[in-house]
Amino acid sequence: MLAYAGGDAAAFERLYRRHKDALYRYFLRHVEAADAGELFQDVWQKLIQARGGYRSDAPFAAWLYRIAHNRLVDHWRRARPHDELPADAVDADARGPESQVEHDDTARRLLAALARLPAEQREIIVLREERNLTLEQIADIQGVGRETVKSRLRYALAKLREAFHD
Repeated sequence: MLAYAGGDAAAFERLYRRHKDALYRYFLRHVEAADAGELFQDVWQKLIQARGGYRSDAPFAAWLYRIAHNRLVDHWRRARPHDELPADAVDADARGPESQVEHDDTARRLLAALARLPAEQREIIVLREERNLTLEQIADIQGVGRETVKSRLRYALAKLREAFHD
């Protein structure tokens, strides 16, 4: 990011390639595919506009997801989020038919359980499990304290466990 902020356009391409898939999946976990595409593009535009304000004291991913979080919050303020995730959000694996059916069922149940979580809890699960961010980084992204993130994570995991024991 520092190279891009310094004027190296090729550095942007490397950042984009490295983070595009995970960022898009992040939005798919929160909104429908059509909205995810729009939010995804907005984040990259905001990153381009804000490149001069990037500080290297935090990991780039934490900075990127802070922008994404803020854009998601703006989206939710304008319209209520949809409770269901698109069925095509689950990637197919190269497995045998029986294993694939079981995997697909588990993935659908997990996505449905994630969709039922409050937005703040769902975001913590996505940032923690998909992006491997620390509690401190997630707290910074959400603008709350570490203990709040820890509590939300604990409640989210309990709700997910409960969904799989029904």
